[in-house]
Amino acid sequence: MRLFIAIRLSEDLQTSVTATMHSLKKAGVKGSYVPSGNLHLTLAFLGEVQDRAPVQEALQAVHFKPFRLSLSEMGNFGDLLWIGLKGNQGLSGLARDIRTALDSAEISYDRAKFVPHITIVRKAAGKWKTVPAPRGEMMVRKVSLMKSEQKDGKRVYTEVFSIGG
Repeated sequence: MRLFIAIRLSEDLQTSVTATMHSLKKAGVKGSYVPSGNLHLTLAFLGEVQDRAPVQEALQAVHFKPFRLSLSEMGNFGDLLWIGLKGNQGLSGLARDIRTALDSAEISYDRAKFVPHITIVRKAAGKWKTVPAPRGEMMVRKVSLMKSEQKDGKRVYTEVFSIGG
């Protein structure tokens, strides 16, 4: 199964990001828009995993205090359009602690540098810089282990485990 560790967006943040996505569509930005229910912040991408039990054990070793997450600017990696998040010690510490726990358990994951962002459009084309970035913030109290699968030609993300509360 294909797994990743993420922070799921609060309803308010999801609404704010979705409104910006509608504004991008109205501004003529084309591409593959992420369904609002799939919006998230990836902390670690694991890829194909045979048994999720060791991942769950590793996550249980991670303890964090709730912290505030705030949206910042929009940006891009090539044709991938994203919304950034204001850097803070809670977020960077959580990402570091999760990766340390995965390393200790010898669990493989994508070791790309952690750049906190929420992907909103893949294969984006158009003048997205004319659309203002969304505003919003949320308290992070939970981290989710997510399963990614194709269903009826669409990518579906399902929480299979979580820490925090």
